[in-house]
Amino acid sequence: MKPLILASTVLASLVFSGTAMAGNDCTDPVADWQPREVLRQQLEQHGWTVQRIKVDDGCYEVRGIDKIGNAFKAKYAPASLRIRKLEITFDGNGKAADYLDRTPGQKKK
Repeated sequence: MKPLILASTVLASLVFSGTAMAGNDCTDPVADWQPREVLRQQLEQHGWTVQRIKVDDGCYEVRGIDKIGNAFKAKYAPASLRIRKLEITFDGNGKAADYLDRTPGQKKK
């Protein structure tokens, strides 16, 4: 009986985790979207080079090169332009801590 309960629990967790993973799409109404050019300007102000901005799963997907030469891919909510996902391919320069926000007064190590 216990193996049946265990199998049911595992199956239920797999079903619900698949549902949670499907929530990666952006759901902002198109009428609220900011222009892609605004996002491009924000990234370029930080020294990043934007190679492409496209719409994927309702989000802006951006590919480019950061200010120290690492390739990046990011997803942004199109209405708020808040970052939802960031992938950086480090080529030996930089570290993950370079991309994290710090609270005011926190010193860089």
